[in-house]
Amino acid sequence: MLGKDDFARLFDYTVWANHRLMRGAATLASEDFRRDLGASHGGVRGTLVHIMGAEWIWLERWKGVSPRRLFDEGEFPDLLAVRDRWAAIEEHRAAWLEALRPEAAAEPVRYHTTEGREFQAPLWHLVQHLANHSTYHRGQVSLLMRRVGGPTVSTDLLVYDRDQERRQQA
Repeated sequence: MLGKDDFARLFDYTVWANHRLMRGAATLASEDFRRDLGASHGGVRGTLVHIMGAEWIWLERWKGVSPRRLFDEGEFPDLLAVRDRWAAIEEHRAAWLEALRPEAAAEPVRYHTTEGREFQAPLWHLVQHLANHSTYHRGQVSLLMRRVGGPTVSTDLLVYDRDQERRQQA
């Protein structure tokens, strides 16, 4: 079972990886950033907004609120708008984690999907799911960026761990 310290590591990694990916996306022409490339969530913008929206909706569910819809990529005309909203979500999640009781990791969370279906699972399962979900879609964004001539961005957990080791040694 994962605990609060594990949550902190997964969230730190998620923020680090999301920021790396957004730095790569910042090198794209605005039309390439917004282009629908036929992926499951359109293109780079649509997939980034999907990742961000999932991080937001899960945080809300963990707090006992089940929003009925995710974000619409049209709400975010450019990467700056995505970055600003995501920063607010990251701050909110950090405050939530700080206040989280350690024993809450094993407690069930009841939530409703956007379609209204009810489920429950231990919080640690849901946090692990969110980290995995974000990782999966970041891989898609990386591929989509390469398709439009953008940079290759590595967001592997092992790369994060090595980066953290370097920072601690400096």
